[in-house]
Amino acid sequence: MQFHLLFLYQKHLKGGNEIESSEISEENWPFVTIQLPIYNEMYVVQRLVDNITKFDYPKDKFEIHILDDSDDETVAIAEAKVAEYKAKGFNIERITREKRTGYKAGALKAGMSSAKGEFIAIFDADFLPNPDFLKNTIPYFEDEKIGVVQTRWEHINQDYSLITRLQAFQLNVHFTIEQVGRETADYMLQFNGTAGVWRRETIESAGGWEADTLTEDLDLSYRAQLKGWKIHYLEEVGSPAELPAEMNGLKSQQFRWMKGGAETAKKMLPSVWRSDLPFKKKLHASVHLLSSSVFLCVFIIGVFSVPVLFLLEPLGFNAKYFAVFLLSMLSIVGVYFVANVRTTWKGENYFKIFFKFLFIFPVFLALSMGLSLHNSIAIIQGYIGKKSPFVRTPKFDIKSIKDKLNKEKYMATKIPFTTIMEGLLSLYFIYAIYAGIQMNNKSFILLHALLALGYGAICFYSVKHLKLK
Repeated sequence: MQFHLLFLYQKHLKGGNEIESSEISEENWPFVTIQLPIYNEMYVVQRLVDNITKFDYPKDKFEIHILDDSDDETVAIAEAKVAEYKAKGFNIERITREKRTGYKAGALKAGMSSAKGEFIAIFDADFLPNPDFLKNTIPYFEDEKIGVVQTRWEHINQDYSLITRLQAFQLNVHFTIEQVGRETADYMLQFNGTAGVWRRETIESAGGWEADTLTEDLDLSYRAQLKGWKIHYLEEVGSPAELPAEMNGLKSQQFRWMKGGAETAKKMLPSVWRSDLPFKKKLHASVHLLSSSVFLCVFIIGVFSVPVLFLLEPLGFNAKYFAVFLLSMLSIVGVYFVANVRTTWKGENYFKIFFKFLFIFPVFLALSMGLSLHNSIAIIQGYIGKKSPFVRTPKFDIKSIKDKLNKEKYMATKIPFTTIMEGLLSLYFIYAIYAGIQMNNKSFILLHALLALGYGAICFYSVKHLKLK
């Protein structure tokens, strides 16, 4: 399915279905509410507010609402920023709730009651949108069918470490091949929770923000599109943001995305298949909603490949025939290569790009496999309906390799059971490599090497990035 999206992406590059934005005169810009949902973001809230006030948009045509559920030093920082910019003539408010009911979705829902804008722009605490963001997005709403305009995430700290490079490597696929490919074929897209603008009418007609999944953005996206609204994706408009710089923050983000994806699939798939959408659209929507489940498949295949190794010879199987399954790897190679050539490595020498890809792709595969236990637990919890709180991903104002990860307030303090299991799984696959060599059966040696490296690295970084007492 990703290979099909790559084909559609290439079709788009050759002159696909570009949507032209309309010209809007200075006096006709619509009123916009900018919502900034935050919870305990003392390291980045100041730069967020400073950045939003730099928008090149008529000051009397937008308001800034800091939807603040914080209970730490963030409160005082946000209040000081509100006072500072009110004195400068900005329409800015800090909006609070008595209880953090519904987490981010609850904050967004509560914020709608005080929002005056015809359009709602949303930014998470780690985003630093460019000054022309609103002028680049609002004109597309002249098309009355468009309910959401989503922009591409850029990564201000992608070169900070191997962890951030690998995150950028993966996210670039979604923000090029997947989003553009789906729009080119008129398939279902998604609002990515931040760096986008909603038409207020779209939110209301789709039923508003709901907190019954951990991915309220994906949920509302599908409900809105099933109501007939369109999502327009702007690949050419980038919105810089900070990637998680430490492993436990990345794992909390992955858990939320994977579990929320499973919850949304369980909730929305019946509606998708009962709708009058074309079959191809339903099929791609289903694969999209079920995509997090790939980690469950990876985990099961990895664990059971070890007993299979011992069963091959007694059962008379010739492992060389398993190589047919590597054909699917070619599509993954193509998708990740094109996505990163179009973003991170744009304009670089192809010889240099080839060797970069040759290094980073197997490392990416290994660490993705290493996350499969952690993510599988999230996916299973999502499908069986086990509820858990919205655990935010802490950000530390890390913009470049020069910044140090020494702001420990939000770092994890305990070693979770899954981290111990990841260490044991690394040893399990090291044993599998040894057993394969002893049996003179190299069938799975590359697979087991990647799994051993992946689980070992995830365990190592999880412990390294703890704030141990």
